[in-house]
Amino acid sequence: MSDLLIRCATLSDIETVLQFWRQAAEGTSISDDHDGVARLIMRDPEALLLAERDHVLTGTVIAGFDGWRCSVYRLAVHPDHRRQGIATALLQAAEQRFAALGGRRVDAMVLEANERAHHTWAAAGYHREDHWRRWVKPL
Repeated sequence: MSDLLIRCATLSDIETVLQFWRQAAEGTSISDDHDGVARLIMRDPEALLLAERDHVLTGTVIAGFDGWRCSVYRLAVHPDHRRQGIATALLQAAEQRFAALGGRRVDAMVLEANERAHHTWAAAGYHREDHWRRWVKPL
């Protein structure tokens, strides 16, 4: 993985990230648009982590910390680059960020139907909590 660069996204990365998510991420989010990603980067410039190899985007993760919870979203690796340790490297970078900020536990949003991802999360030491359910309300 020595040729893998993990860096924070900038505003100039937004369109590349959105296109990447259309190819590599499972499902869509209400915030999957230019304004949504721009707000994320402006609010927390270190939250959206990008993995690149040879200047090509190969993976993403959003590592958000609100002072109370460490939350991981949008862990995605391009299909052509899976099973090469990119997700592991991104999660390690997110966890290092959280530890430096004083975080105590990471919550990850994982699609129930994305069984392939369940194996990735389990291998990274995460476990499912079935006694919780996510409740949402679009604004």
